[in-house]
Amino acid sequence: MTLTVDIKGDFTPQEVSEVIRAALEQNERIAKYKIKKYSDICGNFENKYGMSSDLFVKKFDSGDLGDDEDFFDWYAAKRGLDIWDKKLKIISGIQI
Repeated sequence: MTLTVDIKGDFTPQEVSEVIRAALEQNERIAKYKIKKYSDICGNFENKYGMSSDLFVKKFDSGDLGDDEDFFDWYAAKRGLDIWDKKLKIISGIQI
């Protein structure tokens, strides 16, 4: 897929490319940090409750689990993990 960038102002394509590359690198570092953070949280819950986060989400979504506060925290952490994992995959797939 090709993406067009409309440059406003008197900047060279090289200057714009460098800024975009740096922004992508920063976002990649942030995504990796967030993935580690959410993975650790999910891992703690997996150890505590003896099930994978994927299985937990299926059970939670189907209503098979109660309303324990841990479950809402776990669900939020798993959702965060999935979002940041997708963002990292997108960032990693961009070439400038």
